[in-house]
Amino acid sequence: MDCSATLPRQMMRSLAAADRRGAREDVLDAARELERFLKDVERRAFRMAEIALRNADDALDVVQEAMIQLAQSYGSRPPQEWKPLFYRILQNRIHDWQRRRRTRSKIIAWWTGGVADEDDETPDPIENAASLDAGPGRRLENDEAMVALEGALGKLPPRQQQAFLLRTFEGLDVAGTATAMGCSEGSVKTHYFRALQALRARLGEHWP
Repeated sequence: MDCSATLPRQMMRSLAAADRRGAREDVLDAARELERFLKDVERRAFRMAEIALRNADDALDVVQEAMIQLAQSYGSRPPQEWKPLFYRILQNRIHDWQRRRRTRSKIIAWWTGGVADEDDETPDPIENAASLDAGPGRRLENDEAMVALEGALGKLPPRQQQAFLLRTFEGLDVAGTATAMGCSEGSVKTHYFRALQALRARLGEHWP
């Protein structure tokens, strides 16, 4: 495993171009030092992510993303700052991955239940769905189902699509969604629950 090889190619090309133009040696030294740092931490970071996510492929993706973000956003920082910055990025990526996984699992669980109406007092059916513990077999089913969901989302009216994505994937509450969409909270509720109804009607056939 060599996650440091995922450093953005355009960054390495620009460094090579800079070298051809006779750029200062300290720029290239910094790039080499960053590469050494990433090689040094990659195995420990991978193990940390694997323990948290319980999946080697997900852990590899998370570590690669964290390394790329460090190189792109903080590569010019002093080397002594890299380690705390990298692990903060890594933890944020792990938390984001876990949140997305819980969201995906709840959406799948919601498909097997009912659809709420537009009553203001009705609890959010996805928020209250029981999260499914995704083993390898379940994870494959979830991945296939999410592909179907993405296709169905593309067929929704734009406002319904926007309300669903902001409420479900971004985790905004009704008030925050209303602000983002520039409409009333009542309109958000209407768009959101109509999106739920349309999606469940289209996606029911994809559930085994």
